[in-house]
Amino acid sequence: MKIKEVIVVEGKSDTVAIKRATGADTIETNGSAINENTLKQIRHAQETRGVIVFTDPDFPGRRIRAIIEEKIPGVKHAFLHKTKTIAKNGQGLGIEHAKDEDIKNALEAVYSVDVQQIEEIPLALLLEERLIGHPDAKSRRDRLGEILQIGQVNGKGLKKRLEMFRIGQHQLMEALKVLQEEDTHE
Repeated sequence: MKIKEVIVVEGKSDTVAIKRATGADTIETNGSAINENTLKQIRHAQETRGVIVFTDPDFPGRRIRAIIEEKIPGVKHAFLHKTKTIAKNGQGLGIEHAKDEDIKNALEAVYSVDVQQIEEIPLALLLEERLIGHPDAKSRRDRLGEILQIGQVNGKGLKKRLEMFRIGQHQLMEALKVLQEEDTHE
């Protein structure tokens, strides 16, 4: 499955299950503690690629769906019945416990095929622009994340996050100009 949309899930275990089943990109809400920064990322993903909300079939999952739906209209929703998300030991439920086939079936009803080529951002460019491997790389990445609305990301994940939000070299260079202007005014 080449899913165009970004899948919104509750946590890391859900991301692991989605990646295993489909290879799709995810944004984690960190449970029902969904904050404004996460909502900004989801809003940006909706504008660039579209979003499918795929949360657990329980009260916190429904609450997260409602918050996202209210703040970011037009997102798609994928659902799994409670019986398909129960842990093998019966001690919990969630997307992370679902079979790969059930996850694929739930997403097949709502996803779009991703046909867009992802523009490769050279690692050398990220090094050259002091976004990785430099003493001030973290602060530069944090500010870049604000400018591009992609959230905070570590050096290892920067390239992947840029690709996830379909940020090409031209858009990156424009954001870096803003960063450069801010550096010269300090």
